[in-house]
Amino acid sequence: MQNKSIVRDLTVGDPMKLIIGFALSLFWGMLFQQLYNIIDTAIVSWFLGKEAYTGVGTTGAVNFLIMGFCMGVCNGFAIPVAQRFGAKDYKSMRKFVSHAIILCSVFAVVMTFFVSVFCRQILIAMRTPSDVIDYAYGYIIVIFLGIPVTYMYNLLSGVIRALGDSKHPVQFLIIASIINIFLDLLFIVPFHMGITGAALATVLSQGISGIMCLVFIIRKMEILHLKKEDWELDHSHFLILLNMGVPMGLQYSITAIGSVILQMAINGLGTDAAAAVTTAAKVGMFFCIPFDALGSTMATYGGQNVGAKKLEHLQQGLVAAVKLGCGYSILAFLVLYFFGRTFAMIFLDASDVSCLDNAHLYLIINSAFYIPLALVNIVRFLIQGMGFSMFAVLAGVMEMIGRTLVAVVLVPIFGFPAICFASPIAWILADAFLIPAYISVKNKLKRIFNGQVEVY
Repeated sequence: MQNKSIVRDLTVGDPMKLIIGFALSLFWGMLFQQLYNIIDTAIVSWFLGKEAYTGVGTTGAVNFLIMGFCMGVCNGFAIPVAQRFGAKDYKSMRKFVSHAIILCSVFAVVMTFFVSVFCRQILIAMRTPSDVIDYAYGYIIVIFLGIPVTYMYNLLSGVIRALGDSKHPVQFLIIASIINIFLDLLFIVPFHMGITGAALATVLSQGISGIMCLVFIIRKMEILHLKKEDWELDHSHFLILLNMGVPMGLQYSITAIGSVILQMAINGLGTDAAAAVTTAAKVGMFFCIPFDALGSTMATYGGQNVGAKKLEHLQQGLVAAVKLGCGYSILAFLVLYFFGRTFAMIFLDASDVSCLDNAHLYLIINSAFYIPLALVNIVRFLIQGMGFSMFAVLAGVMEMIGRTLVAVVLVPIFGFPAICFASPIAWILADAFLIPAYISVKNKLKRIFNGQVEVY
């Protein structure tokens, strides 16, 4: 029915090898995407100036607030697909795919309308500096108009990964990222489209990656070919998808609310502080790729193993992922401690000493707490894959509380150094909730399986 080399069963075999093999494909794609993001941001800085560069940076939190919800919903919708694939129930799996398409279409239309209408008001409420707000608006309004494209790529790539194929969505993303770089240069330099051109290049390239995912499914994944009966509406399938997807989307958005509040505090410190955080965030995202790859891997790993009712195999996978995450965290800290300032100079001029110092301080403090970050990604996504998405929302609340407390209480007293501790505090609070939550979820599933009760 399908090419065996395309789909991958993560319920059989050595967990460490399975996780490394799946995560590596994701890692290379995410690495290339971050390289693209760095080049994209550098192009804006080089050709459009520091104000345009900072304007784009100030949209990061609200961008994550909205786009994070889109990605979270799609990741959540992929979980029942992974579970049904693990259980070898392909008929129900396809029905989940069709119903996910319907829900994503509705969400995309509604969200695009509302966030586009209130875009400038959101930026004003965030106290975006007046000298960069026009750049911020010109960039983010185009990104928001591309929300349907975001849903298309994330849903289709999520479904492909749910069947154990992490390689092909990454390949499509790499191709699209290369196209994005060329479109950036084309729109910004000869076409003189400014910041709007950079945003348009991002939306168009993501649309291309989504189309490549669709063509791949049509040509190579017969198991996902939807039949007429797959489109027959089923209330229970909608309910399961919403129970999985909406909490995951809210988890991203609730986490982002804390980031938005923190961004307001950063903006209140002035353009230089915003530029330093923008720079450090760009470098930091590059070094956080392995955590993201491990997280996405554990969502699929958890979904398939719960579908197959293999809790011991799932536990072994958690241990393997934690070992990988902790080992990398130590290495990343050492690199950023000694070379973080050098990486920051990709975006900032060497004469901008104050911004460089602040960016390096931010990187050192954040990377010192990468082990808690690794645990956040691994445990949260694993719990989501196990089918308990609501815990992701509560973990997001903990992160929001951490960043909000720093923004409201500590930044007015300690200034920029307090900003550097916002994410570490958020990660520690999230871990304090997630680790006991995982133990509870695992014990609950054990009782369910012993009673031969359906997972949902």
